[in-house]
Amino acid sequence: MEIEVLEHVDAPTRQRVARAILEHGPSTAATLAELLDLTPAAIRRHLDHLLATGAVVAQDARTKERRRGRPAKEFALTAAGRDQFEQQYDDLAAQALRFLSQTAGDDAVLAFARQRLSWVEEAVADVRAADPSLSAPQALAQVLRTHGFAAGVLQGPMGEQLCQQHCPVAHVAHEFPQLCEAETEVFSRVLGSHVQRLATIAHGDGVCTTSIPARTTPHPTPSERRSS
Repeated sequence: MEIEVLEHVDAPTRQRVARAILEHGPSTAATLAELLDLTPAAIRRHLDHLLATGAVVAQDARTKERRRGRPAKEFALTAAGRDQFEQQYDDLAAQALRFLSQTAGDDAVLAFARQRLSWVEEAVADVRAADPSLSAPQALAQVLRTHGFAAGVLQGPMGEQLCQQHCPVAHVAHEFPQLCEAETEVFSRVLGSHVQRLATIAHGDGVCTTSIPARTTPHPTPSERRSS
């Protein structure tokens, strides 16, 4: 009985640990302790439980720093761990899209995928109007974060990379790649340049990564043109 009570008390904190990994990507215990203002011992206890239940896996840290002792481990969410977040309607959505595909064809699925993202351009324009200091990729990441995609922008070797640590429709997109295709199209329109998908959670990668090439000559995005 005492163990059951402890499990119930620990559950919200354990959820915070899993959420931190979801939003920040694979993380060490030390990083999680700092993010959540918990002791390393407490973090490791929760990580042990998440490992035992299959919600996370341990992997070698990607740091290039040489340190004494055993290499640090990073903890990443598994597919089962991701299932805890905003995916309870996957089965219903997949059934609806299968019906649409069977009755109206794959083009209808793509049309639906495009329509469900039709709000993105206006939302990004509104964010940039409220904060002109934001670049188009930064504004797009902010919009995506408000809709559960845990997105951020990193500097890559040939430009920037839009990284989405979470995709609420990943399981459905695995069966219907039109969802990813439409998303890439709207990213390209919002950013005013060709973008390339390097990885997607829907295809088994740990993060959705979109390459945004560096501009050789400045030119306005559709959002910038509307605000000028």
